[in-house]
Amino acid sequence: MKRFIGFVKKEFYHIFRDKRSLFILFGMPIAQILLFGFAITNEINNVNIAILDQSNDVETQKIIYKIKASPYFNVENQIEKESDIESEFKKGKIKAVLIFEPNFSKNLETKKVAIIQAITDATEPNVANTIANYTSAIIQNYQSQKKQSNSNQVKVEVQSRMFYNPELKSVFNFVPGVMTVILMLVSAMMTSISITREKELGTMEILLVSPLKPFQVIIGKVFPYIFLSIINAIVILTLGYFIFKMPINGSIFLLAFESILFIISALSLGILISTVSNSQQTAMMLSLMGLMLPVIILSGFIFPVNSMPLPMQLISDIIPAKWFIIIVKAIMLKGVGIQYVWKETLILIGMTVFFITLSIKKYKIRLE
Repeated sequence: MKRFIGFVKKEFYHIFRDKRSLFILFGMPIAQILLFGFAITNEINNVNIAILDQSNDVETQKIIYKIKASPYFNVENQIEKESDIESEFKKGKIKAVLIFEPNFSKNLETKKVAIIQAITDATEPNVANTIANYTSAIIQNYQSQKKQSNSNQVKVEVQSRMFYNPELKSVFNFVPGVMTVILMLVSAMMTSISITREKELGTMEILLVSPLKPFQVIIGKVFPYIFLSIINAIVILTLGYFIFKMPINGSIFLLAFESILFIISALSLGILISTVSNSQQTAMMLSLMGLMLPVIILSGFIFPVNSMPLPMQLISDIIPAKWFIIIVKAIMLKGVGIQYVWKETLILIGMTVFFITLSIKKYKIRLE
């Protein structure tokens, strides 16, 4: 045991001597959580729009006032005629134009129908769709207030509620995703590179002929990365909680258990990669192509899994990150207990056992 502890200390010394790796390990989580939290977002704020008010009456001014009061839109200018719309779009200063028809108030009183046309710049389809939805929400809010002011009219209202994320903050999605990516990167990629580095430099033979057993060598290699991964998870959760107000509604102990379980799963996957790789370059390519891209694309981090074709959904089922993201969101946002995430937890445990078993079978005690 004393020899094993000495070996683990040696591994820590190796890691802490490499300043560049330390900068990547601890700087990358902070940079990514800030990047995803502030820059990469599905929300829209302060979008420049223009108004073409062909009626210019009391009702149109009320609606324009509500739009100006919204944090989502910034009324850049007033357009005088429809022929100016295309030129305004070409300038790239506005993303949408709202057109109020002539005699807006009169049509609202006599015909009970008035038309507002929203024209959006669809060069960015997601943004255009979001602008249209937000515009409709503001107009529906005005319409409901208009109905309430007239007691003679029959009111039919549709009330919507958003559970768990009423403000639709995209950072609530990115914090679990970034946490998953970082843990997978540190645990799997760095572990596979660490072991293959020993093979590449020829020092693995020295370790194998040492008094340490092969499983002690492997555990000693991966133990520092368990420690570093836990620190990274704490850093990400701390940033998400204090900077982005990411809630942790569930049990912190359950969240810690699930995080450690995922770390061990990722470590076992890294060990598996190291057993089939003879060089750091091979391990890096397998980690990047086999782990990073599926984690980002197929785990539900950025793109909804349910919106993918069926073959891609089936592929996503074999990715541990998918199940961990589901667990983290359920615990942090919904505040659920183990009774609601037991299936995903069992899947992660099964994957971990599978990876470890396969790694043991593939592990060679003699290097070629």
